[in-house]
Amino acid sequence: MKRVIFLLAAVAAIAMGTIDMQAHKKVKGSVEKATVAENCERMPIIGVSASETDAASAPITYVRAIKRAGGVPVVIPITTDKAQIEAVLEVVDAVVMTGGEDIDPLKGYGEEPLRALGEIVPERDEFDIMLIRMAVAKGLPVLGICRGEQLMNVAFGGTLYQDIPSQVPTSYIKHSQKAPRNYGTHTIDIEEGSLLHNQLGVKSIAVNSYHHQAVKDIAPGFKVTAYSKDGIVEAIEKIDSDCVWGLQFHPEGFVSMGDDSFLGIFRHLVEKAKEKR
Repeated sequence: MKRVIFLLAAVAAIAMGTIDMQAHKKVKGSVEKATVAENCERMPIIGVSASETDAASAPITYVRAIKRAGGVPVVIPITTDKAQIEAVLEVVDAVVMTGGEDIDPLKGYGEEPLRALGEIVPERDEFDIMLIRMAVAKGLPVLGICRGEQLMNVAFGGTLYQDIPSQVPTSYIKHSQKAPRNYGTHTIDIEEGSLLHNQLGVKSIAVNSYHHQAVKDIAPGFKVTAYSKDGIVEAIEKIDSDCVWGLQFHPEGFVSMGDDSFLGIFRHLVEKAKEKR
């Protein structure tokens, strides 16, 4: 505020002829720098949960999608230090929970592991659960993608199918596609009036699919807002919130390649991040 007052006073002095032109150039440079700083401050910082325990990294598709929506992506390294997570959440304006490994069913929701369970990373599970609970408690917008959606459900008391092929006999769709990430291979039906419906403006759309686990019992306080044609949960949202939701598919795969069909998802996140600042 002091800098703004100084700049306004200096500009007024120039107009009155009481400051020489050399000083005018210095003030002009300060004004330009301040304008750049203000523009940067208007861009919300979106925290992206790291997907590796030995590197503070996340797939570039998330980064590109957030940037295209007007946000500034920052990767949040995996840690189980609560104080560090709290410090990070003081800086970011929203959080994206990324995809990745399976979730430990024994610790996550009290089920013994099936033989079809894939790789689990206990440290990442602990970090992700801490991060998402703390972010939601703080009132930050949170978007969960693939594992991130499943993790959102588990973190708030829901359960998962550990393996769709062996646990859901009525499922007939290939949910782990062998196709480019920006190519939709099966359709989903979206609940009218849901967050996802409002973001995309359609009630049915083709999505990509890279998972063998899925939401089973929905967490208390959440609701299902989209299904695949064979009944697999494709989207959830927190009932009393307009900025906490999860998607089983990967919208960033489309958006990062220039497809605007799913850009509304990330624009919604960025707009809500601005409101929460």
